[in-house]
Amino acid sequence: MAIHHFHLKAGWEGGRNSEGRISCGKLESKVSIPKSMGGPGAGTNPDEMLLGAAATCFLITLAAMLERSNVTVAPLTLESEALVDVTDNVFTYKEITHRPTIVFTAVESPELEKKVERLAHKAEASCMITRALKGNVEVKAEPIIKWGIE
Repeated sequence: MAIHHFHLKAGWEGGRNSEGRISCGKLESKVSIPKSMGGPGAGTNPDEMLLGAAATCFLITLAAMLERSNVTVAPLTLESEALVDVTDNVFTYKEITHRPTIVFTAVESPELEKKVERLAHKAEASCMITRALKGNVEVKAEPIIKWGIE
């Protein structure tokens, strides 16, 4: 068993509407509350970072599963969306939807399309971040499958 350690350093300059900085490995960013939530919008925020963590974990997991299944596709692209509910001034991260675009370089095959769609859903369920969110945030995949490079 291997245990991996990740360390983050953070600083904050004042009250709620101030800004701060984080540093973790190759990630360095200014952080603040987004304008849409009444903040200054001066940097990234926890909502975007959680979405980024979930999206990159999903994308890497999907790429690995496709590779292990000997499925060749064009470079993967992904759009992910998060929904945060604000009720009575309580912020709740509700849902993340991943929409990977998977373009096949092979001849069209319904069997291959089903296999890749199944792998996309398996990647969403297998991703470490999705598993960490389970029971708190609904995470789903809606793969977009295309044939031939456009």
